[in-house]
Amino acid sequence: MLIEILTLVGLAFFAACPLGAESGLREADRSLPDAPQAAAAVPLPSAGACQVRTAGGILSSAAAARAIALGGFGDISAKLTPDAAPITVPCPLYVPIINWYARFIDGPKVKPLTPKEKAWLAVRNVVDPFNAITILGTSAISIGADAHTPYGPGMPGFARNVGVSYAQDITGEFFDTFLIPSLFHQDPHYHREPGAPIRHRILHSIAQVAWTQGDNGRGMINYADLIGFAIDDEVSNLYVPGRATNLPSSAARYTIGLATAPSDNFITEFLPDIARHIHFQVVLVQRIINQVAKTENGGTGGF
Repeated sequence: MLIEILTLVGLAFFAACPLGAESGLREADRSLPDAPQAAAAVPLPSAGACQVRTAGGILSSAAAARAIALGGFGDISAKLTPDAAPITVPCPLYVPIINWYARFIDGPKVKPLTPKEKAWLAVRNVVDPFNAITILGTSAISIGADAHTPYGPGMPGFARNVGVSYAQDITGEFFDTFLIPSLFHQDPHYHREPGAPIRHRILHSIAQVAWTQGDNGRGMINYADLIGFAIDDEVSNLYVPGRATNLPSSAARYTIGLATAPSDNFITEFLPDIARHIHFQVVLVQRIINQVAKTENGGTGGF
């Protein structure tokens, strides 16, 4: 209340004695005593991150003190101590804006994904527009290049190819992104190492197929690839037309899937560096290439 009263008094004083009339008053009556020296500026307390909201109040208090001192009403700056001026407020918790579902650049840096978030990540991967473009494009090329595939020719064959590709994609995302990482507390992201030497990054991309990172940030077996690839292939045997479903054929597809999985990791590891040198937006190209690699692997691409 004291600060508000002093502020009003100071404003009233300045209204009564505008700056333009100050020289006239001095010329009219030189017998008046000299005006008191301006008081030193009131030192403002160092405003921390939580005192920004009170900076206006502190400045108003200092301005009122100077106005009253210039008016000859005495120096009250000593009464405005830093302890009395600011009113601290609780500091809000700083949480950086992070896309928890980013798949193609880096994994989460602040917290692990919950099972619900892993399920949402799988859904986002399936409904990604680039995923749809890739499936439609590869299906069209496949049917256009060979009309005698088990899917059949023309639009019916194209529609069956698209349906099977989406079924494989949904199966892979369900087991490899949601279920297995949730059961084994595995982080479904691929974690780049952009500061490491090239040779180390190549070995890191290959090793990620079998050894990845857990929700706790520590290394662990990549169950999503080692177990998920086998589950995906066995489920696909139930509905993919024209494929051999015996054990040797399934084992061969499983081996090929693991052998080609590092190609997806190479893209995720090195493409951002290439894009940075040519000043090109990487997300578009990287998503398309990743989806193509995943589709060519029968819906069991790496992370």
